Amino acid sequence: MRLYNACSIKISKVVTASYSTSFSYATSLLSKEHRDAIYSIYGFVRLADEIVDTFHDNDKAYLLNKFDEDFKDAMKRGISLNPVLQAFQYTVKKYNISLAHVDAFLTSMRYDLEKKEYKTKLEANQYIYGSADVVGLMCLKVFCDGDQEKFDELVTPAMKLGSAFQKVNFLRDLREDTETLGRTYFAELCTKDFCDEEKKRIIKDIETDFEAAYEGIKMLPGKSKLAVLLAYNYYRLLLNKLKETPASVIMQNRVRIPNYKKMLIMVKAKTLYNLRLV
Repeated sequence: MRLYNACSIKISKVVTASYSTSFSYATSLLSKEHRDAIYSIYGFVRLADEIVDTFHDNDKAYLLNKFDEDFKDAMKRGISLNPVLQAFQYTVKKYNISLAHVDAFLTSMRYDLEKKEYKTKLEANQYIYGSADVVGLMCLKVFCDGDQEKFDELVTPAMKLGSAFQKVNFLRDLREDTETLGRTYFAELCTKDFCDEEKKRIIKDIETDFEAAYEGIKMLPGKSKLAVLLAYNYYRLLLNKLKETPASVIMQNRVRIPNYKKMLIMVKAKTLYNLRLV
């Protein structure tokens, strides 16, 4: 089992590196034990997200339900022939990750199969809670490594960071979500066209989330502070670029951060961390 578990983690690492260079960079800064656990979480959420977003020629509802059933079976039996589920169930048990958080995540994934518009902030926030906030809480459970008092102290900042990341993704992917997937995650855009004024309002809301999240980052233990700071800096840079980009351009092209700038962000984060400036 030791060899199979190690192989399962490696596969989750490959999934992470293949789908997100920025998240992979950040995760690489963690201690090996925490790094492996975060790879397993990312592998799980990425596969579920791919089911609902990209497997267009397949029965997505069936695949997602099967994914959920296979996870529950893995939790019961302690083994899965799906290496990503094997790694994730091991991490869930090791760090006592709440199954309610896993269920909330899968519920939001099901929303993507059923809902096209989130017409109120309450609906949008419920979706964001499941699709992003609880993922942050899963990661926080790993970072706190059994320290329940520290976990409870950082719940709100972790959720704010998850919300900020997800809203930046929504803004960056606005054209694809609207035109390809037919989804509208910002409630106001269900009745209004996306324009520079609406963009400013959305960005102000995201900046408020980031400010609350940063206070929590400063209290994270060990190398988790450095890893999360890197991800935070990357998304802040992406948000700033979106802020400078006209709404009309966002609806035409996906805004990206070049890899060399991602590396500069890593150097900056390491410097701040080593100098204890965060």
